Amino acid sequence: MANARGRPKAPLMLSPDERLYLERQVRRRRVARSLSERCRVILRCADGMPSKTIARELGLHEHTVGKWRRRFLKGRVDGLLDEARPGRPRTIDDDQVAAVIERTLRSAPADATHWSIRSMGAATGFGLQPHRSQSFKLSSDPLFVDKVRDIVGLYLSPPNRALVLSVDEKSQIQALDREQPVLPMMPGVPERRTHSYIRHGTTSLFAALDVASGFVIGKCYKRHRATEFLDFLKQVDARVPDGLDVHIVMDNYATHKTQTIKAWLSRRPHYHVHFTPTSASWINQIERWFAELTRKQLRRGVHTSTRALEADICAFIDRHNENPKPFRWTKSADEILASVKRFCQTTQRALCSEL
Repeated sequence: MANARGRPKAPLMLSPDERLYLERQVRRRRVARSLSERCRVILRCADGMPSKTIARELGLHEHTVGKWRRRFLKGRVDGLLDEARPGRPRTIDDDQVAAVIERTLRSAPADATHWSIRSMGAATGFGLQPHRSQSFKLSSDPLFVDKVRDIVGLYLSPPNRALVLSVDEKSQIQALDREQPVLPMMPGVPERRTHSYIRHGTTSLFAALDVASGFVIGKCYKRHRATEFLDFLKQVDARVPDGLDVHIVMDNYATHKTQTIKAWLSRRPHYHVHFTPTSASWINQIERWFAELTRKQLRRGVHTSTRALEADICAFIDRHNENPKPFRWTKSADEILASVKRFCQTTQRALCSEL
């Protein structure tokens, strides 16, 4: 009679030496994360845990667990190592890679706080990039999950007869003029500008992005108080077609939550506000448009007055709206939350191995 639960799995038994090796790799903080993860999979398989449970506990796909189980049964410990890939044969073996990683993470050169490509290359004969670092910040909002599901739902499945607007302000944009003329690009020579500059004041841009069409409504103000934000909301309201609900995605900035703003919104029941989680500006699509504004117009711009700066910003908005294109949101709420979960699990394992 066929097994209703699928094909029976071959038992996975470990010798004492194999278990000792796997446990040692898991405990070693400096081992490659991929190998440490594979060792955790095999240890749990040997303890009789189902693949679904292992996948859920380690943040993996069930097929990944099955793959490494099969690889181990076929090649034992060697089956957990990366297979040879096509192309030029490797000139550096795994032990050398592990030694360099160990040296990168546990030591520093005598004359610096960290290794660079050149200093590590001189010391070992080949280079890494230990000088690189990144920053991160996890939201501590207790309603993070609910807010992510709410806002991503608006992006992926907007309600009928409704306008979804991503709203925020880019404050304190500086009108900067270089102390000396910018030298133009020439063959073989990039554009050059002085690192020092002269400030000619600041402006603040309030903007609303129509998520469906990519159209942007924007206005510059000298200040960014609730008074200016209320005036901007009135500008937006004047351009909203009759009969539409308006869903506004914005952050928890104090300017957005004053009594004046709340009173204005309460008198318009067709307006619905969706606050982003704290420390999660990445979920607000207008931030992506602000990045385009900075890259294309502000970063290399030269402005001798705030009036000239505001004129260039308004011209950029007008050019954008001549052929607006919406940003395409690709990740579901479940995918985002699963990614955050994997990051937290990886960080927790790293911190636990540190102790």
